[in-house]
Amino acid sequence: MKAFTATGRTGRTGESVRLAEVEEPAQRPDQALVKVEAYSVNRGETFQLERPAAGWRPGKDVAGLVVQAAPDGSGPAVGARVVGHPASGGWAEYVAVPTDALAALPDTVDTVRAAALPLAGLTALRLLRAAGPLTGRRVLLTGASGGVGHYLTELAAAAGAELTAVTASAERGARLAELGAAAVVRDVAEAAGPFDVVLESTGGRALPLALARLAPRGLLLWFGQAGRQPATLDFFDFFAGPVSATLRHFSYADVDQPDGPDLATLVRLVAEGRLHPEIGTVRGWRHTAEVLDDLRDRRVRGNAVLTVG
Repeated sequence: MKAFTATGRTGRTGESVRLAEVEEPAQRPDQALVKVEAYSVNRGETFQLERPAAGWRPGKDVAGLVVQAAPDGSGPAVGARVVGHPASGGWAEYVAVPTDALAALPDTVDTVRAAALPLAGLTALRLLRAAGPLTGRRVLLTGASGGVGHYLTELAAAAGAELTAVTASAERGARLAELGAAAVVRDVAEAAGPFDVVLESTGGRALPLALARLAPRGLLLWFGQAGRQPATLDFFDFFAGPVSATLRHFSYADVDQPDGPDLATLVRLVAEGRLHPEIGTVRGWRHTAEVLDDLRDRRVRGNAVLTVG
């Protein structure tokens, strides 16, 4: 079968992958074999491709058709339409996915929208759980125009939060307002605090600026460093800033349950019209290298989806 593999090359992100012939995946007892119809490419994966582990193949967000059920009898039957979150190897014609990392798709949810759900959707869902009850609370979201940011905006607004979104793009800001953002600003420095919760994904200068806008005993969840710049914090700044603030590192993978139930929740919300995947580009999978460059250079709003076939 064909699959994208990591080349280990530096330079342009697109040069870090190539389409190659590889062996079809061997199923473990608890894995279903999925014929991939679409997959999503995430900006974080462009960072992984800069230093790929030996033997690793990229791809964590897939949607398609089960062509071989799991040998242990778990999970969906042959012919089921599914969305899945494998650990790797999803940018391929076929991928083996643990059955507890799959969710069934109703006819009303197409594979392109489904493929945009796993990594970004799981991150958003679990971030909001970590933030706690949001009704009536003021929330600041940095890096809001990516896939995670769109999901966070819509879900937080639906939960009753008063959310301020940070994005440098007026066009993207308008869409975030449509999804429920109470305010949109171009820079963290323009955000009018204090905020009960900060969801911070850019690092660099943005993190201390966002932290300084927390209300007393507020919570900052640090879930990314998309700006690629480390943050510098000064303890003494807090004498004039938030009292007893909490800064928590967040990893979407730090959970005690499998991904399947949360994927099913995301699918249900989409099917009910309560969650709308923001897909900035849909292209054939042979354009994966170009999409990687577009993601790295922030030319894609929301999610990027590639179709296989």
